[in-house]
Amino acid sequence: MTNPVIPDITLNDGTTIPQLGYGLFKVDSDQAERRVSEALEVGYRHIDTARIYGNEEGVGRAIASSGIPRDQLFVTTKLWNDDQGRDRVDAALDASLERLGLDRVDLYLIHWPAPGNGKYVETWERFVELPATGRVTSVGVCNFLEPHLRDIIDATGVRPVVDQIEQHPYLQQPELDAYLREQEIRTEAWGPLAQGKTDLFEEPAVVAAAEAHGKSPAQIILRWHLDKGNIVFPKTNSVERMRENLDVFDFTLTPDEFAAITALDRGPSGRVSADPLEVN
Repeated sequence: MTNPVIPDITLNDGTTIPQLGYGLFKVDSDQAERRVSEALEVGYRHIDTARIYGNEEGVGRAIASSGIPRDQLFVTTKLWNDDQGRDRVDAALDASLERLGLDRVDLYLIHWPAPGNGKYVETWERFVELPATGRVTSVGVCNFLEPHLRDIIDATGVRPVVDQIEQHPYLQQPELDAYLREQEIRTEAWGPLAQGKTDLFEEPAVVAAAEAHGKSPAQIILRWHLDKGNIVFPKTNSVERMRENLDVFDFTLTPDEFAAITALDRGPSGRVSADPLEVN
């Protein structure tokens, strides 16, 4: 397989992001440099990390040693809950940049609304000012529900470019999805394969599509996300899986296949990770 051409998605601030990337959630710090180097070698150009993952340094070393021009890479990191508050954002961003060895990230996200802390609005008020500093190109959020999004948009008049939320066929959050589309906020799906915690790959709709297209169940689910318009960044420690996860651009699901997978939604009971209302 030759390196694929990964489509770009245009964000509401006019910038673009590769639709498929490599995620660093639960990649150990001492493995991050190797994994990111492997991902870049097989063709990924979009890297998604976070302060709380504890692997920004490894990501930075891999980027530095890759030889890939900076303008060909898209790097995301995230502000952790403890660093929320207008007076804390800049120090947290600078620390992340230092660990990454970069003078700029392409996308900086508020990791959780952490509603119990009551600081996500003032945090966003500072976030919208960051692009003017040159250290951040675009700003967005993770795990924000519609009320949180309305709060920050009402306070600033500025919409996040993305909302990175848990999304997979078992948890689709259609009402939130509809609001995001209305606001031209792109959905980034974390846990796109339900973190391997479910029997999703054994669902008849997934298996039938995999057999029809000569693909794996994981590839079918990733294609479902892409056909849906999601930005997605599966995590794996296997180079073989990295290549497999990229090999999803030579087919699309039929309308019936897409509908059958979409029909798997379980509502809130499909959640495999934390509820945004409970993380502070």
